Amino acid sequence: MGAAFVSLIVALVSAAACNLLEVESPARVPDSLLEEPGNASLNVAGAIADFECAFDDYIVAGGLIGDELADVQGFSPLFDYDRRAFTEFGGTFATDDCDSRFPGVYQTLSTARFVADRALEILPTFSAQEVLGVDSLIATAGAYAGYSYLLLGEGMCSAAVDGGPEISSQGMFAAAESRFTDALSVAQSVGLADVTNMVLVGRARARINQGDESGAAADAQQVPPGFVAYARYTQPEVRPSNRIWVMNVQERAVSIEDDVRELTFGGQSDLRTASVLEPNPAQDGQSPLWTQSKYPSQDSPIPIARYEEAQLIIAEVQRGQNAVDIINTLHAAAGLPDFVPNDVNDDVEILGHVIEERRRELFLESHHLYDKIRFSEYAAENGMTADQLNPSLPFTPAAGEPFSKGGTYGNTTCLPLPLAEKANNPNIP
Repeated sequence: MGAAFVSLIVALVSAAACNLLEVESPARVPDSLLEEPGNASLNVAGAIADFECAFDDYIVAGGLIGDELADVQGFSPLFDYDRRAFTEFGGTFATDDCDSRFPGVYQTLSTARFVADRALEILPTFSAQEVLGVDSLIATAGAYAGYSYLLLGEGMCSAAVDGGPEISSQGMFAAAESRFTDALSVAQSVGLADVTNMVLVGRARARINQGDESGAAADAQQVPPGFVAYARYTQPEVRPSNRIWVMNVQERAVSIEDDVRELTFGGQSDLRTASVLEPNPAQDGQSPLWTQSKYPSQDSPIPIARYEEAQLIIAEVQRGQNAVDIINTLHAAAGLPDFVPNDVNDDVEILGHVIEERRRELFLESHHLYDKIRFSEYAAENGMTADQLNPSLPFTPAAGEPFSKGGTYGNTTCLPLPLAEKANNPNIP
């Protein structure tokens, strides 16, 4: 991130560290307190903190469903992530919050969305005289609101917002795009470059999820080389820690799935997905433990949005020689030989390799689960099986196969709207 945005985030989080961020739930903070101009920055700091917690929770949950991670505990509520067996009756995905030992999805992301949206309601009521830099705060809150909607759309089959009707994944992507568009306008008006680029990457992702390839590419092409927006973590407690490192390295509770272990290209190791086989077994006492190398400590930051993601969106849309050139730029940075297609004009071959590059370049960054879903749908719509497009797309093992810890694998890929939401929401029949 650029210095200006880093300074903004540090100032916000530092201001909040001894106050609102110590409470268990933003919903317990009285609105009257949030509506005071002197607490404007705390609103945004809370939105950032809640998103960062939800973000690495989602990466672990999505990694278990999407074949990046394997549960290697003796007994665990996470088994239903790994064996794709969650139902609308709920469980960890529906109820666990940011203070839980286990990663949730629906509650954590819904909390992050609510806090960001609430900030977007309150902040415009303040004048520039009451709150210095209020437009920057609005743009930042909009960016995090957009990402909260985006991940809800990618992880959930459907969701609901503030007691409203059930919204499909596509509806959540549309809501994300709307938040991003509003944030982009404000960020550009005040010259907040890093928020602008974060939003451009997010909107490109929301657009391509909706099938708007030209709009996605137009956004992605504006992102400059070297750009990255990070979720940042600290060491002392579960909530602000890098959950991937904690559960994989410290707790030995999840291992790197064999689908992404020891990947090579042209005979050379692809260090983007590097992992190490540990000498001692995992938490269950019997499974081998493979630890990832991407996040080496409890306070390792995790990319939310970056230039390389934007480039891969362009490659997906344009294909042909442009895609090959983008892939080979990424290969050069990773120390890998060039990708030389059999036929540069074969859209299936090129797209299949773009999918592979996304799997490796964006490893454990929140993308692969929904890539499996959307590219499998693309394959079916174009008369192919998913593995014909890319062998990593089918969920493995197949539904009905025995799960090593008990039971069988299911066919839950996106997570269902929990019954608790339906039961307590009069707008959902």
